[in-house]
Amino acid sequence: MTAVFDPTPTPPVEIVAVLSLLCPEVVRDIEQSWNAPVSDYARHLWRPVARPASGPAIAARSILREVLHQRLGAIMQPEEIGKALDEFEHRPVIQSGLHCLLLMDRITFDALLLAWLGAVENGLSAFFGFMGTTMTMETIGREGPGWLDVGDDKVNLFGMGRHKLCRKSACAAGPVSLNKRALEAVGDETDASRWLDTLLASQDKVFGTAADALTALNEDLVANWDCSGMALPVFIDDRLAAAAMARHLEYDGSLLSRLLIEPARRQRLERALQEAASGPFGRFLPDATAYFWGIREQRVRKLVLENGYLIEPDRPHGLSIPFERPHLRQALLDGVLLPNLFLMFLVLAILPRVRVVGGLRQIGYVALFHSILLAVLDENVPEERDLAAELQVRENAWGMRVIDEKIPVREQLAGLPEGALFPDLLRQYRLRTLAETTDDLKLVRENARWRKIGQAEIKAT
Repeated sequence: MTAVFDPTPTPPVEIVAVLSLLCPEVVRDIEQSWNAPVSDYARHLWRPVARPASGPAIAARSILREVLHQRLGAIMQPEEIGKALDEFEHRPVIQSGLHCLLLMDRITFDALLLAWLGAVENGLSAFFGFMGTTMTMETIGREGPGWLDVGDDKVNLFGMGRHKLCRKSACAAGPVSLNKRALEAVGDETDASRWLDTLLASQDKVFGTAADALTALNEDLVANWDCSGMALPVFIDDRLAAAAMARHLEYDGSLLSRLLIEPARRQRLERALQEAASGPFGRFLPDATAYFWGIREQRVRKLVLENGYLIEPDRPHGLSIPFERPHLRQALLDGVLLPNLFLMFLVLAILPRVRVVGGLRQIGYVALFHSILLAVLDENVPEERDLAAELQVRENAWGMRVIDEKIPVREQLAGLPEGALFPDLLRQYRLRTLAETTDDLKLVRENARWRKIGQAEIKAT
């Protein structure tokens, strides 16, 4: 019998095998959409999610809805808020992994574009993007929230001296206003009007923090680039996660209160965290602070838990917060604490049963966070047993640098129609397949963490 040759391309076998070790749900998404347009992949990621069924998940979803409602109240009319929340109830998806940067940053722009495609292809009026704000204003030389990338140069966006930029964090630095003189100097370039006029419209505004400024400016840019208003991005950040975390700590019977405050439960949690960190996928886990970040003097601070207090290591006059439920809750409400990544993903995604779409490191640590939570649940408690059954389905997806254009955003915008940039890009990405856009998963192949996992697996077998 003559063998039948199937010409249909498939994802690289060795990369799929490595990803499957930790994130089989991500592999299923890739395989299902491999030869389909990128817009179809985006639509698939924003597909419906099963509603929460266990007590802790239902409570977590209710808390998340409340804090999202407050956020939407700042930018929408009441009837629009209801519609957006109803859509989120059916398709609860958050594009995470975005850093607190202007959309002129190409990785941020491309990630938001994928989320926009997913929202539009599903007919959503709004979608949620999480902007991490714990980063410093300058991360490395002339990069970070304090800098505007215009392609061939970097502009000091808020006019801060570099000694201040590297010592202040985006969520706390403020008040700030735009560096009008530096921006106007860019105006001599012929293609700058696509974005510069939008920024300069806010030149006289004073923003409470850099994060507030970047959120407002990004909202203005999207409104200018998509005059049709097909899908509205709603930017949320660590401060919304802090508000949600504070709600979880309102009473001592909540799951997170028990895990953090009861000594035996916290000991079990810390043991699960340590085992995950020392396991084969430990390189994915962030281990920068103990449960919470502290904020002091406009800077995010690492904390350690010692003798019942969250303190700054080697800082005798730094923050010192009792590790007790009322004190933690109040510090979150006062803006003194922010949840670390583990707690943030618990309150925004894993507990409320929300699909989170992020980058290649994030898909690893979200999977680990998920397994850590499963490891610390008490099967003798009915509601925790129900939650464990619900957590057998993991809502975790890859969406950062799926679209990964190599040219600056300024150049990407140059040839697109004014007022219809996103709709025009939608037409383009309905013609380009996931395989083409990702260059056969080249980014995964070149990722140091995933490459080392693959090498270790080869040695083991």
